[in-house]
Amino acid sequence: MRVVEVFRSLQGEGRNQGRPTVFLRLAGCNLACAWCDTAYAREGGEELDANTVIARVRATAGPCRRLCVTGGEPLLQQEALVPLAAALAAAGFAVEVETNGTIDFTPIRAHAAITMDVKCPSSGEASDLSLLARLGPEDAVKFVVGDLADLAYMESVLDAHPTEAEVFVSPVHGADAGPIAARIVEENLPVRFSLQLHKLIGVR
Repeated sequence: MRVVEVFRSLQGEGRNQGRPTVFLRLAGCNLACAWCDTAYAREGGEELDANTVIARVRATAGPCRRLCVTGGEPLLQQEALVPLAAALAAAGFAVEVETNGTIDFTPIRAHAAITMDVKCPSSGEASDLSLLARLGPEDAVKFVVGDLADLAYMESVLDAHPTEAEVFVSPVHGADAGPIAARIVEENLPVRFSLQLHKLIGVR
């Protein structure tokens, strides 16, 4: 398994925003989003076996038992990730996997909650929207929006692809979030508006 880093911080977005979390960042990505903030994880990384990864997670975690597997795109390494997630879940970790929604996450569902990041037009990329139907109420859907056009795209996606997962709208860092928030209020959209906490307070 190619690992970029293991660290502990606050979860900056999604259902567990603000909670202490251990992050396992895996290398490699099959997309190149225009506003990507972890381009360094698209390649490289250190090849580690499962026992070493588990040891690093445990050593980093201390008393924390919340793990977020992110990337890059972690599901590119799903064959190795499934047994790793199973072992960490059995050890008492609540595991979450962040994915760009281009790879079927069914094999890891038994061991982890899913946060699917649906790519909006401003990203220059696209997700497999059929995967939204496979999410449950314990999962999350995130739309990183750069403008009102992205927000309109989100509305069209949710109309065409209903999901049981909680939906989050996160403005691209540095974008004008005011009009996006105002539109959500005006239309009473069934979403949770969420600024990227980790960027606001300057942590990883």
